[in-house]
Amino acid sequence: MRWPNRIISLVPSQTEFLYDLGLEQQVVGITKFCVHPEQWYRTKVKVGGTKTVDLEKVRALRPDLVIANKEENVKEQVEAISKYCRVYVSDIKTLEDAYRMMEEVGEMTGREVMARQIVEQIQDGFKSFPSVGENSERVLYVIWRKPWMGAGGDTFIHALLSECGWKNVLADQPRYPEFTADDLATWRPDRILLSSEPYPFKERHTEEFQRHCPDAHIQLVDGELFSWYGSRLLKSVEVLGRYYNRQ
Repeated sequence: MRWPNRIISLVPSQTEFLYDLGLEQQVVGITKFCVHPEQWYRTKVKVGGTKTVDLEKVRALRPDLVIANKEENVKEQVEAISKYCRVYVSDIKTLEDAYRMMEEVGEMTGREVMARQIVEQIQDGFKSFPSVGENSERVLYVIWRKPWMGAGGDTFIHALLSECGWKNVLADQPRYPEFTADDLATWRPDRILLSSEPYPFKERHTEEFQRHCPDAHIQLVDGELFSWYGSRLLKSVEVLGRYYNRQ
């Protein structure tokens, strides 16, 4: 089987995974949001943003494989690229989806053994977390301000919260619903996680949530650890354990 020699990644979390698979020479293009690893961000050709791909620049790089994602990339742009190049499109909503993506990318790049090892390390790490039960903490994960928005049940973030043994107060709502101060008073979450992305929550923002939920434990968290579904999950396992124990 002939492995791809000119790969472009349009997905930040999957770019990092390609790096961890040792594909330094094969990856020829990434997006401006592919900030990990830093040396690739500094040296690899940028082909635009995840939703603003420069199609002419992509074609000029003569890729034989483009890595994309259903949510992060624009369908019409992906379809345009697929007319002359093989495109792999992931659709990640659960940890199983993430594991499948990593194994499939490993297979198509000749790195299946390494990919499988990464998946197994992640799976082993999550075994240390408790299962969701009747007495599990009720958690609100916040991604945006003005209006407030949180992560609903149809997201990878929800899957990760559940894997950590938390009950998502937005589990019965799709995608990223808006919510109000009245909702906070009704839900009374035990813990509120303020993400660093896409809105960059800071320490000053914890006070406004504390006013509405004085009994809640409020934490600023690294959004990449909850929403990046590649090998970044190795770090997620380590750090989320500290978040869980309120460190």
